[in-house]
Amino acid sequence: MRLTHLVIALGLLGLSLATDASAFGHKPPPKHSKIRFATFNASLNRASEGDLIAELESSGSAQPKVIAEIIQRTNADVILINEFDFDAQGKAIALFKKNYLEVSQNGAKPVKYPYVFNAPSNTGIPSGFDLDNSGAVGGGNDAFGFGNFPGQYGMVVLSKFPIDDRHARTFQKFLWKNMPGALLPDDAATAAPDDWYSPEELDVFRLSSKSHWDLPVRVHGQIIHVLTSHPTPPTFDGPEDRNGKRNHDEIRLWADYITPSAGYYIVDDQGRRGGLKRGARFVILGDQNADPYDGDSVDQAIQQLLNNPNVNTNVTPTSPGGPEASVRDGGANNSHLGDPAFDTADFADTAPGNLRADYVLPSQNLPIAEAHVFWPASDDPLFRLVGVYPFPSSDHRLVWVDLLLPNAHRGLEWLQASRH
Repeated sequence: MRLTHLVIALGLLGLSLATDASAFGHKPPPKHSKIRFATFNASLNRASEGDLIAELESSGSAQPKVIAEIIQRTNADVILINEFDFDAQGKAIALFKKNYLEVSQNGAKPVKYPYVFNAPSNTGIPSGFDLDNSGAVGGGNDAFGFGNFPGQYGMVVLSKFPIDDRHARTFQKFLWKNMPGALLPDDAATAAPDDWYSPEELDVFRLSSKSHWDLPVRVHGQIIHVLTSHPTPPTFDGPEDRNGKRNHDEIRLWADYITPSAGYYIVDDQGRRGGLKRGARFVILGDQNADPYDGDSVDQAIQQLLNNPNVNTNVTPTSPGGPEASVRDGGANNSHLGDPAFDTADFADTAPGNLRADYVLPSQNLPIAEAHVFWPASDDPLFRLVGVYPFPSSDHRLVWVDLLLPNAHRGLEWLQASRH
């Protein structure tokens, strides 16, 4: 009880107590820790199963070296890598860490991530149905998520802080039809509504094109839920807009999950029901394949998160390279409504142009200190890491946000030390 009273007194007395303790040689910790979260669609996908593992066995492959240098120079504490081919043994990510991230690239400081979360993706897993209604069963379009082999275009999380694997939640197998009011696509050739997929197909059709993960990360004694996903691009379909509608509802899953009472219907792969508890700290990471104003997303799908009162959007990540690329590329960019400083992806100039596709979105109870897109201007020495098409790294840019986490745990340690 005496320690509890001291904590309360610290909050009430503020600087006066800190100054008194400091006089006895105990310097108080800062009120907040700055923690960096990042997302990066690194395009570390390969054409055939096992290709990425074979490539990463040596340390000399050009594109992984550039990807590693970008990660080293931004040095996030927690990072989601999208489009990293999954393998069940985790060989690819272990090799990428050992041969690339933990080796200096062009003088950048090596970075170590002792904690990894790697889990299966729906990409390339055969559904057994003709999901694209082409008249034949087989191939990437008829998989649960587009892919030429299981795990292609997967994702992986690297962290400097412990990931609570035991309480991690995955939503790989959650069925699309089980979302109330789901935007199921319609076959215009029939009179029935929302019938692009047959009842038999909907009985197995998974909402997530890759997966959705809720990873509790323990930072200085506090839990931050890292919510990761990579919704399907809202293109590569027909007038039924099956991918656009799926993209919308993949984004909606997180919007409901973080909204008290709205996520009641969500069931994870372990059979646990519901979303986050009120007041939980979270960060949504991922290539959402949706721009707030431009591109092909349905009903401004990303606004489901950007307009959610539980999401902190006080600071939007920016770059100097985005506006420059918009002018340089021209084409569709000339008619865009969004600010090119917010762009995170350099797509085809004719359509859709450069877009904001990648997001780091914290909860309202996590203040933002700083936020950037790693897209240097052409006169910056690091521009070589992003370049122009064909890109040396990826058509996406790494996005990072520094968050301020209250130092409750460290404050207790300091109080205890100040008593001796």
